[in-house]
Amino acid sequence: MTSKQIATKIEIPLNTRRMRPSYIRLDSVASTNTYLASRAADNLPHATVATTFCQTAGRGQRGNSWEADDGKNITLSILLRPVALLPRQQFFISEIVSLGIVAVLDAFLPHGDEVAIKWPNDIYVGNRKICGILIENSIMGNRITSSIAGIGLNVNQERFLSDAPNPVSMLNIAGHEFPLEEVRDRLCGEILSSFDDLGLSDATEHDDSHFADLHRRYKSRLWRREGFHPFLADGERFDARIVDIAPDGILTLADTSQRQRSFAFKEVAFIL
Repeated sequence: MTSKQIATKIEIPLNTRRMRPSYIRLDSVASTNTYLASRAADNLPHATVATTFCQTAGRGQRGNSWEADDGKNITLSILLRPVALLPRQQFFISEIVSLGIVAVLDAFLPHGDEVAIKWPNDIYVGNRKICGILIENSIMGNRITSSIAGIGLNVNQERFLSDAPNPVSMLNIAGHEFPLEEVRDRLCGEILSSFDDLGLSDATEHDDSHFADLHRRYKSRLWRREGFHPFLADGERFDARIVDIAPDGILTLADTSQRQRSFAFKEVAFIL
């Protein structure tokens, strides 16, 4: 695909109320997550976003690197101050970020392959990965003092040269390029507005029932949420279906003998 046509501005009613991001625009940086973490002592406010179109050592889950051609994709990290959340509720941050990205992709991409969340928080279109998320929380006592949500979204990259098994970009799917700054602004606005809609920026604690609709929507967009699929845990390959995701992020599967098995992140892997 060699098209250089850029999509014209699309009027999409996304969730862009109230809190606006405060951008730190970096010409080049090794990792936006690492950069924000290094600035933690500077008392940066909630909704600070470190953003660059040239990230030289992006970090992904499981210690992986993130491939991104210069000037082609969105690489950013958002500093969140979820003062209303208890440490045991930190997975709700992943749900907010994941659903925000899904909402933006739903709006920009043509209808067809479903945008879905691969537990815990990769974003897939069909069976291909379009976005990676790395969330790092700082906890002191019974409070989450800060959360840094790093996002790498494949937008206008045409070819992928790493050994990642299944990357895809918005360009690959739609057949044209997208305006990076508009996609970035809508993405940040959606995440921050959802964060504020749930009252996470004030000091009022909420029990898990407060997040019931968020959790329901997260589960409804899970990748491979129907039927049996192959998994790998402790060297064992088995087929199972998703039964539930607990509010703390624990995945419960039922294998073909209907035995239920629960896993924390990194304890089980989907087999592609």
